[in-house]
Amino acid sequence: MLRRLRVYILTPFLAVWALAAETADAPSARVHALKVTILSTMLADGRTLGEWGFASLVEADGHRILFDTGAHPDVVLKNAQTLRIDLSRVPDVVLSHSHSDHVGGLLTLRDSVTTNTAAALARAHVAEGIFYPRSSTPSGTNENSMQLIRTQYERSGGKFVVYEHPKELFPGVWLTGPVPRKYPERNWSGSTQITTPAGVAEDTLPEDMALVCDTDAGLVVITGCGHAGVINILDYARSMVRPARVHALIGGIHLFAAKEETLNWTAEKLREFGVENFLGAHCTGLETVYRFRRDLGLDRAHAVVGAVGAGFELGTGIDPGVIAK
Repeated sequence: MLRRLRVYILTPFLAVWALAAETADAPSARVHALKVTILSTMLADGRTLGEWGFASLVEADGHRILFDTGAHPDVVLKNAQTLRIDLSRVPDVVLSHSHSDHVGGLLTLRDSVTTNTAAALARAHVAEGIFYPRSSTPSGTNENSMQLIRTQYERSGGKFVVYEHPKELFPGVWLTGPVPRKYPERNWSGSTQITTPAGVAEDTLPEDMALVCDTDAGLVVITGCGHAGVINILDYARSMVRPARVHALIGGIHLFAAKEETLNWTAEKLREFGVENFLGAHCTGLETVYRFRRDLGLDRAHAVVGAVGAGFELGTGIDPGVIAK
């Protein structure tokens, strides 16, 4: 609430008006119950299927969100069935970026639930740029599968919601939208060109987007590949939501091939942000997880290689599952 006090200062020749404002800010919305379960990554325990991809189910105060959909059409579907997760009760999908290892399961998953629940997986949240044409050849042939996926998804009754700026989806649950590249992180590995309204340029994955949950313990940040740079993402999350410590970082951060100086710099910044729990999956790299465990002063209960079925729960911490225990 904003209360305004008008103060009039009179002089012999002039009446001067000044405005003073006293602000009593109400606390921002927080997430009080949060659970994240990994449904697609490379490491699996035999009951589930591993793949080069990422997907996770995010449950926040009763809201259920599928974050990314894996690579192969049916892997997330089969893993969800094995883990007894009912995706027909999930209305929202977030696609972190356009790469096939994050969007490959969308149409199969949508098709699997529409017969019984038309509203299931019916809203797909994406950032501006995800549908831009892309090419890795001189001929310029468009290779962005998201354009075909868009047509088929919308034909099924699904709707894409495109964000140019941060958005609070639910109380305390935020989408970053496109992340500003404050630091010169190069967390992408291709030579693809992208065609934007401004022209043709290197494809830096401008649509890369993360999900941020604001909790009393701090921020919980879920990433797909972190192509915008994990430090850019966390810095932006702390500026757009609140400058809290990072209670948990979950997902892929594309550092599997990073050089020593990059890992050193990243670890230093992660320490500054106070990362308390790290569940590194997909393109993070196994060695990167162990390296950050050491450099951040975490133990094996708080820095874990992500596996299918593993997860994080607010108040409980990381459940590593069997294979990464």
